[in-house]
Amino acid sequence: MRMPYQCMTPPELEGITAMAKVISTLFISADGVAEIDPDWHFPYFDENMGRAVTDDYDTSDVLLIGRVTYDSFAGAWPGREAAGGDDAPMAKRLGDVRKVVVSRQPLEFSWRNSELIEGDLLEAVATLKADAGIRGILIPGSISVVQQLLAAGLVDELRLLVHPVAARKGRRLFDDGDTPYHLTTTAAEVFPTGVIRLIYSPAEAPAKVGYDEVKDRVPGK
Repeated sequence: MRMPYQCMTPPELEGITAMAKVISTLFISADGVAEIDPDWHFPYFDENMGRAVTDDYDTSDVLLIGRVTYDSFAGAWPGREAAGGDDAPMAKRLGDVRKVVVSRQPLEFSWRNSELIEGDLLEAVATLKADAGIRGILIPGSISVVQQLLAAGLVDELRLLVHPVAARKGRRLFDDGDTPYHLTTTAAEVFPTGVIRLIYSPAEAPAKVGYDEVKDRVPGK
């Protein structure tokens, strides 16, 4: 059984002072699918979404990514940097940043500044958060990594670019569980394409309220 969200930090992580923020950034459909399909993603990508992505990368000096995301990035961005096209500056930025990769298998890295996470994921992330030399840790994509860190209470911000489409298939961000994740909305912005940028932070569960406490607010009273 899943423990309550506020209590998920393992005992061995207690007492570690977090200094760096862990921020998850995801493209997501209106029905919660975070496994993007180019057919429903790219039609909504405009300069506003590009600005939002840049803002997210500006928060951090470490990327934390899963194996699948790493393979996707490493298969595309080094070539774009070498080609020197319009996206070469972003490609260089991604190449220069420190990349910490989560994988159960050993990896040989060809992309510079890449390293395999050492030991347990939760312990490693808690150590990164406590490193005074790290400003922020960004997780682009990497759904399984985000799910594990959400369950452990180690995500400080959840940044979602919600597309106005119900994908109806694909992996969802929020998996089944016994306890809700309560969130505080710290920012919201609607783009002309209909994409909504939402920034959430974890929140304590609200006080329990039943119908008797809200029935005086029912319309028509």
